[in-house]
Amino acid sequence: MNHIVLFEPEIPQNTGNIMRTCVATNTKLHLIRPFGFVLDDAHLKRSGVNYIDKLDYEVYDDFADFKSKNPGTYYYLTRYGHKPHTSFDYTDPNEERYFIFGKESTGIPLEILRDDLQHCLRIPMSDNVRALNVSNSVAIVIYEALRQQQYSGLCLEEPHKGANYLEDSSI
Repeated sequence: MNHIVLFEPEIPQNTGNIMRTCVATNTKLHLIRPFGFVLDDAHLKRSGVNYIDKLDYEVYDDFADFKSKNPGTYYYLTRYGHKPHTSFDYTDPNEERYFIFGKESTGIPLEILRDDLQHCLRIPMSDNVRALNVSNSVAIVIYEALRQQQYSGLCLEEPHKGANYLEDSSI
């Protein structure tokens, strides 16, 4: 199973986008305090989270609390990683995979990264930017894992207007 972990997220709009991505991909979201915003329905709705009732998420006091409750393989997204996010095999349906993303301003603390250098990965990009937006990074990484899993559990056809909407509609 795939999981997204946000370590001390700071920007509510990013967290809102990630929440929507998690709902769209049937991915559980783990949020590690402290946050740079108030996590309540009013603030989330302002951030564009209108699927909060469908979101599977859990909140933790700190990283130690998160680790104590979630055994599995941790993948750390960091600009300091040496392996591309596509270089790992995410196909084992029995593996609990946790893709961990750091806070927008400083990322994941080095002391956490140093404990598991083999699972520090990065999304390849030019040297013109320091990093991608965290919500974009989450989408890139989770969809790579899902691609390797043949998009298991996701709709491959449009579920609301029908698979033949383009062919059947008169424009």
